[in-house]
Amino acid sequence: MLDRLAIGLSGICLVHCIATSLILALAASAGGLLFDPLVHEIGLGVAILLGALALGRGAMMHGQMLPVAIGSLGLGVMMGAMSLPHDGSESLFTIVGVALLAYGHHLNGRAAALA
Repeated sequence: MLDRLAIGLSGICLVHCIATSLILALAASAGGLLFDPLVHEIGLGVAILLGALALGRGAMMHGQMLPVAIGSLGLGVMMGAMSLPHDGSESLFTIVGVALLAYGHHLNGRAAALA
């Protein structure tokens, strides 16, 4: 359940990153709200919380660490992306991080189903 919720949050983050880039390309004035650092900080905080709960619980249940490692790498890439300038590189690294995190949750869900 938590893995599916976390994958859904990853999808929302992905849509946010792509929508922000597209909206900024079409209307620079709309970027103020979507680029608000608080939006990114809150989103990352929720992702870390869900990741710790879902991936940690899964590792304890099925004993596989690969989902935790991949998910943690994704969170690390997302954290690092927050330090980049808003020139497109932040969105690219965030998308990579979100994809890695979602893949970690996917592996976690599969491992839990087999346990």
